[in-house]
Amino acid sequence: QVQLVESGGGLVQPGGSLRLSCAASRSTFSNYVMSWYRQAPGKERELVGDISRGGGSTTYADNVKGRFTISRYNAKNTVYLQMNSLEPEDTGVYYCNARGMFSYWGQGTQVTVSS
Repeated sequence: QVQLVESGGGLVQPGGSLRLSCAASRSTFSNYVMSWYRQAPGKERELVGDISRGGGSTTYADNVKGRFTISRYNAKNTVYLQMNSLEPEDTGVYYCNARGMFSYWGQGTQVTVSS
């Protein structure tokens, strides 16, 4: 069992930045591929991007590429999502996911981009 807790969400103006964190409960954190997803109101959950176990490889959805960066610090069992140049379309609940033999989800953190 892995428990994930996201933090760092909030209200930000268009063009602003936020950094989300996701802390995992297990010391075997480095065994998991970590991903960030988001769900906008009335829409399905979509993949934002993910990062390999060692942190050396990342992939991103086309609509966030060049604006968002995923990183991880395995010694602190934490994965980050740095979001820059935020747009109103980035509004939603952001979830982290740990994928190994099983898949685990956090409870989500709200991000609202509005002037």
